[in-house]
Amino acid sequence: MKTTSRAEAPRRLPPEERERSILDAAKALAGDSGLEALTVRAVAARVGVTPALVAHYRPVMEAFVAEVFTEIVSAERDEVIASYDPDLDLRTNLLRLIETLLDDSRDDVAMVWVQSWALGARNETLGARVRTEMNLWHSALEDLIARAVAEDPAVQVDPGSSAWMLLAMVDGMSAHSLVHWAPRDRADLARRTLSAVLDVPVDPRPSAPHTPAETLR
Repeated sequence: MKTTSRAEAPRRLPPEERERSILDAAKALAGDSGLEALTVRAVAARVGVTPALVAHYRPVMEAFVAEVFTEIVSAERDEVIASYDPDLDLRTNLLRLIETLLDDSRDDVAMVWVQSWALGARNETLGARVRTEMNLWHSALEDLIARAVAEDPAVQVDPGSSAWMLLAMVDGMSAHSLVHWAPRDRADLARRTLSAVLDVPVDPRPSAPHTPAETLR
């Protein structure tokens, strides 16, 4: 007698667990292949469920992509900022932070960032999340530098401008490294850039108030 085998049905999970499994699978997929790989079918295949089940939990894919992006980059920011050591001087701390972000082991997050800038131009939900996360990065760095300036009169830099320049350098070098266009010694370039930023004296003229990136057009 001929029998027909069926694929094993996915194990039923409580809604909270199933939702978490879908989000975790999407994060893993984005880490492996970038945000562009996130489709209902691809996420479903990763979880081992039907596309309809994924669509049930995340009916709007553009919003889901934005959610996955936020989960990935906010976790990295929290981790890196938490590694700041108040017992070390500002230069040492910032150099460690930059070297951490430029490490090859973080190319997966760099890919997520690079694709978010391109995809966010047409996915406004993602674009808003990108602007928010970039503002949070800037604020976090600005706060660390401002704290060091307040504690050490020898540190004469503008926290806001310094944060912008350091982030621009990290973003640019991270993007370049994805296509293998980067200096042989990125750490050396990071040190030189950091010296250029920290050795520029504060402009005595009052600076214009900081405008959050999400208000710029």
